[in-house]
Amino acid sequence: MIRRELLSVLRASAKHYPIVTVTGPRQSGKTTLCRMAFARKPYVSLEPLDVRDYAREDPRGFLAEYSKGAILDEIQHVPELSSYIQDEVDARPAPGRFILTGSQNFALSETVSQSLAGRTAVLHLLTPSLKELRRFKSYPQDLMRILWTGAYPRIYDQNIPASRWLADYVATYIQRDVRQILNIGDLTAFSSFLKLMAGRTAQELNLSVLGSDAGVSHNTVRSWLSILETSFICFRLPSWQNNLRKQIIKAPKVHFLDSGLVCYLLGIRTPEELLHHPLRGAIFESWVASEIYKAYVHRGEAPRLYHFRDAKGLEVDLVLDGSQTVHFIEAKSGSTVNAAFFSNLRRIDMSIRSKAGGKRADDSIGTVIYGGDKEQRRSDARVIPWHKLDRVTWP
Repeated sequence: MIRRELLSVLRASAKHYPIVTVTGPRQSGKTTLCRMAFARKPYVSLEPLDVRDYAREDPRGFLAEYSKGAILDEIQHVPELSSYIQDEVDARPAPGRFILTGSQNFALSETVSQSLAGRTAVLHLLTPSLKELRRFKSYPQDLMRILWTGAYPRIYDQNIPASRWLADYVATYIQRDVRQILNIGDLTAFSSFLKLMAGRTAQELNLSVLGSDAGVSHNTVRSWLSILETSFICFRLPSWQNNLRKQIIKAPKVHFLDSGLVCYLLGIRTPEELLHHPLRGAIFESWVASEIYKAYVHRGEAPRLYHFRDAKGLEVDLVLDGSQTVHFIEAKSGSTVNAAFFSNLRRIDMSIRSKAGGKRADDSIGTVIYGGDKEQRRSDARVIPWHKLDRVTWP
């Protein structure tokens, strides 16, 4: 297995906290990462029913077997165990004593907030970033193939055909994880909703329209969307609030975290189909958003990522609000730099100038990330080819 960027953050956190909790989507590599980081610690999976029953029925006896600490995998299966872990670390708060992992963010978040607050560092391991994918021997060099394949590590590590693996993943996710997170009776309706959401990646969220298309209520859509978020299938990108326009559209955008999953749900069966697909631009935009999102998460930080649109049609795909610099980012899947790529960046720059008495703001940077190969640095923006996205250090 490849080395993950979160590895150093994980080890550093274990030097300061008695517990470190690692969450993320199923099959993102959490177990492998934790066992690599703490090879000498006992490893216990709470997936088997007999182990789960032991931990639930005799938590003190279970933990007594691992008095020096352990990696406890899939901790959300026995959430009540956290109260006993709390007692253990309160009595002996040795740094890095317990490493907890789980795939369902909601269950773990509730456990942490109730029992482990102040005692654990919480980290998220998403699927590998572009920088990490390069460490696989079978890493594809073509943009369309990368987007179509996605980034789940077993596809690369075991050389499993992406379409086959993703089909199994979706079936397992719907039949198992969705049922565990929320009691959904009609899985067929949820499957249709999942595909509808894939078709709306990189679009603003409208719960009423989505509910109408899915044939379910507004509240049901809200509940089902929370499932996709808590299981790390997608994330909401909030609207950037500022003083540039009085009529800012405040609806969030929704981005899927894995482009390969989007392609599978949309029925795109080859990279060649993706090249000519009408949603290629949206899929590329979500891929760029997820790459920047991962860059923050995998260094243990909360992403400062937004989008911007006002009532007059000025729109910027991504806004990265750093502590000292605001980055306005356009994602364009075309392989040739076009003057239209810079249109909205120039318009928002003019808005900044109007607020600053005609002067260009020194704390804003315009960036175009596109599907071509050549890097450019223009007077009003920088142009970054997709394959150099992982070399950018975002503030």
